[in-house]
Amino acid sequence: MNSHAHLGAFLKARRAQLTPRECGLSEAGSGRRVAGLRREEVARLAAISVDYYTRLEQGRVRASAPVLATLTRALRLDEDQQEYLYELAGRSDDRPPRRRPAQRLRPAMRRLLDQLTHTPALVLGERLDILAWNQAAVAVYTDFAAVPADRRNYVYLLFSDPVVRGMHRDWEHDARDALAALRREAAADPDDPDLARLVGELITRDPDFGTWWAEHRVITAAYGTKRYRHPLVGDLTLDCDTWASPDGSGQRLMVLTAEPGSPSHDALNILTSWTAEQPARNTAKGGTPERPGRLPRQ
Repeated sequence: MNSHAHLGAFLKARRAQLTPRECGLSEAGSGRRVAGLRREEVARLAAISVDYYTRLEQGRVRASAPVLATLTRALRLDEDQQEYLYELAGRSDDRPPRRRPAQRLRPAMRRLLDQLTHTPALVLGERLDILAWNQAAVAVYTDFAAVPADRRNYVYLLFSDPVVRGMHRDWEHDARDALAALRREAAADPDDPDLARLVGELITRDPDFGTWWAEHRVITAAYGTKRYRHPLVGDLTLDCDTWASPDGSGQRLMVLTAEPGSPSHDALNILTSWTAEQPARNTAKGGTPERPGRLPRQ
C-alpha cells in the first residue's frame, strides 16, 4: 500500500468516527446506512468536490496543502492527527506551526506572590510576558489588570507605555538590558510566532528597539539595580532579583527590594502600605484578574 492509499484509509477511518451532530450537520431523515459521516458530507464541510474527495480516499490523487488544511478542520483532527495527516500526504513542511499551549501560572508562584505583601513582585514567563503580579507591584508600576492581556509583556510596556517608560530614570540602560534578555529568549526558541509578532511590532513602533535588536546583545543576569522616579513618593533605588522556577517552565519570580533604613526603603514601605490590604490575586494568564484598588491621593 503506497502513501496515498494510507492517506485514503486514514480519511475513511476518521470520518467513520464522527457523527453529523458533532460536525453541525442535521441527521433528520437521513436514512443512514454507514457509520459516521458520508463522503459528500466531508466534502461539503471541507468545501471541495465529492469527486475530488472520493479520489483522495481511493488514493488516486495527491492532496494539496490548502485541501489538507480544510480537511483538518472538517474532520476535527487534534494535533497528533494533523501531524499524521501531513506525513501521510508527504507534506510535513506545509503543516501550520503547532499551537502553543497557554502559559499557566504555577501554584507555588501564586503562593509566593500572596506572601510578599510589602515587596513588589512579578512572575515573568516566556517572552517576558507578565503572568502575575501582587498589589505592591501595582503600587510601583501600573494597574496591570487595566492593560490588555496581549500587551502584558515587560519589554512591550517598557518601550510603549508612557507611564512605565517615564518612571525609569535610567530608561535606556534598563530598556537595552530588557531587550538583550528578550534576544536571549529568541535564541532559545527562534520559531516562536508570538515572539516574532512582538519583535516586529516593537521594531515598527520604536526606532531604538530596531537599532538595538540588530546588535544581537544578550544577557542572562538575574539581578541588578533599578532607579525609578515615582509620581507619589519620588525617587526609588531598588535591587531587582529574579529566580527561575526549577520545573523548566521558564517562569521567573522578579522581586524589588530596598536597603533597610534607606530613603528608598521608607518610601517603598509608605507606597506598599497603601495597597497591602487589597486582594493580591491578579493573574494575566490562566485566570481572571481582579482589578486592583487605586492608590489614595496625596
